[in-house]
Amino acid sequence: MHSPPLAPAHPTRSPAPAPWAGIVCGALALALLALVAARWSPLMRLDRDVAEALHRRAVTEPGLVHVNRILTDWLWDPWTMRALIAVAVFVLWWRGARLPAAWVAVTSLVSSLLQQGVKAAVGRERPRWPDPVDSAHYAAFPSGHAMTAMVGCGLLLWLLRRSGTRPWIRRTALAAAGISVLGVGLTRLYLGVHWPSDVLGGWLLGAALTAFAAAGYDRYATRHGAG
Repeated sequence: MHSPPLAPAHPTRSPAPAPWAGIVCGALALALLALVAARWSPLMRLDRDVAEALHRRAVTEPGLVHVNRILTDWLWDPWTMRALIAVAVFVLWWRGARLPAAWVAVTSLVSSLLQQGVKAAVGRERPRWPDPVDSAHYAAFPSGHAMTAMVGCGLLLWLLRRSGTRPWIRRTALAAAGISVLGVGLTRLYLGVHWPSDVLGGWLLGAALTAFAAAGYDRYATRHGAG
């Protein structure tokens, strides 16, 4: 027998903060995108200063570079995050929670399309070094690792909240998500494959999309009596 559809953990509480979080993060992301596209000198200078300082350190620490490459290529790789989302979608679908399963899957797909679309539109070059410690392809802004981690972790935390998971599990998951989102951004900077504003842009776009997706689901479920 199928389990009942995923229901909100606290059905009497309003999910109002979600759309406001999306609006704030979306506005900040658009402002940052405009500054990057216009190559605003103070931002470009800050990006360059931070990237050069981190690169000077990275070339002297091959052991730490190796650790960062393992983290960014395996633990926090976008495909790892997408695999976690795929597992969550499968479990939801198997339990009979078809609407949230489809909602999460579509949000993840939109994230990938939005990320690639913005990259193509902005066309920002990645940092170039005479002695690189790692390499990456495609345009720089926004960071795909940062955005995918934010969306993936955000959706998983949202599902845990709605499923009524015990508070200590949600707190543990929140801590793991925070470490993952922050950590993946730092690895991209340390390895010299992104500018700081690329990572910040990925975080902001990912947070905005996740907040809008959560708010949209809650509104749809309320109107149609879905779980």
